[in-house]
Amino acid sequence: MEKTYVTKEKDIQRAWYIVDASGQTLGRLASRVARYLHGKHKPIFSPAVDVGDYVIVINAEQVHVTGRKLDQKIYYHHSGYPGGLKQITLRNLLQKNPERVIEHAVRGMLPKNRLGRRMLKRLKAYEGPNHPHEAQQPEPLETIDGGDS
Repeated sequence: MEKTYVTKEKDIQRAWYIVDASGQTLGRLASRVARYLHGKHKPIFSPAVDVGDYVIVINAEQVHVTGRKLDQKIYYHHSGYPGGLKQITLRNLLQKNPERVIEHAVRGMLPKNRLGRRMLKRLKAYEGPNHPHEAQQPEPLETIDGGDS
């Protein structure tokens, strides 16, 4: 009788990956990044254990969207006060804070629980090509539109 393998904390090896978002479609990029944050690419994947890796996204302001999403996609948040519903279009958010666009897209593809919140902390998104994680020696993560995701 074979025993079921259970992933343990000591078995987890976290790698660092870097992704260049320039020219990438937002949703395809986000699904690929979420896959690596969740750890689904690893043979030791377990849904109840956080086995994912760190992902650095650079050039967030150069991400691509299809159709008329730049003007039609609206992000909402509420201040908590009466009449405090705030909204911003994708075009304005890309100009003001492009890292948030990537974080929001990836957050929607992770589990909606404390495990997902912990995974999201390992996402590092940056507006330009520079990032402060050179010491971690991140490996390039190939993302190709139309490829496997």
